[in-house]
Amino acid sequence: MTSATASRIVSVEDTPQGIRSVYDTLKTAHARLERFAWLGDELAIAIWQRDGGPEMTSYLEPGHHTLSCYLDGGYRTERETMPGIYGAPSRLCALPGEHESRWWVPAPMRFMHIYFLPGHFTRRAVVELDREPRELTLADRTYFEDPQMAALCLDLAQRDWEDADARLYANETVHELLNRLLHTQSARAPSNPRGGLSPSARRTLRDYIDAHLDSAITLGELARVANLSEFHLARMFTLSFGMSPHAWITERRVDRARHLLRTTDLPLDQIASQCGYADPSHLSHRFRGVLNVSPGRYRKVLGPDNPAR
Repeated sequence: MTSATASRIVSVEDTPQGIRSVYDTLKTAHARLERFAWLGDELAIAIWQRDGGPEMTSYLEPGHHTLSCYLDGGYRTERETMPGIYGAPSRLCALPGEHESRWWVPAPMRFMHIYFLPGHFTRRAVVELDREPRELTLADRTYFEDPQMAALCLDLAQRDWEDADARLYANETVHELLNRLLHTQSARAPSNPRGGLSPSARRTLRDYIDAHLDSAITLGELARVANLSEFHLARMFTLSFGMSPHAWITERRVDRARHLLRTTDLPLDQIASQCGYADPSHLSHRFRGVLNVSPGRYRKVLGPDNPAR
């Protein structure tokens, strides 16, 4: 992808304001965008090359989280509030959407950014950590080292993202990165959440939904499981799960479909049935809405018979 093409992509009208602000900030700091791609699931990835002499660069509450990995250079780059601590290839930074920072960049460098929304921690917090999403946030970390995460970033940097299959592979790799980020770089939110479901009720509903994804699940059914009215269940569910019951169930169905496509040879009609979809066409419609790729293509690229995975 040429720089001109990348610049045109990130300046389109539907690009989130936060990413446009990062783009504008780096552009004024003599950074050149080498490559950029939307990966599906509201994830984006970019590689930047900074040329030129010493410069102070500032970021002001971009609104999205950023994972940064230095690819080349950065040896004397430092954050204003952390003098004497310098960057280097393979060092990582986790920058929350609400952060503000100033950086002294004295020399050329090359780095990767992965942009994601705070909501990407939502399902992982509930399913993997048994925590409410509002209890957690991304920790602000500068120049931490994680060999596994760095290796995934370097692998992404060496791959092509232009065609649909390459972007799909990158999407899955970024999800691996976010999973590790949640487990290693999450922090307790500054305020104690009030309201919502008890931990035991949250677990009961989570497990009930996962056990019944192959059937229709109604709000009344969930309310009976939690021993609440439909009105209170909907409100408290959203507080504790970070999304409405309908949105949560939809996400979990797509998650199950992705897992089955990656790990089994089940025909699409069986996968659709196990995920609560009426037929493969319904599954395909939902799946394309998330990843912009058909279930069949997803399996071909990332399924059990693909040696790349």
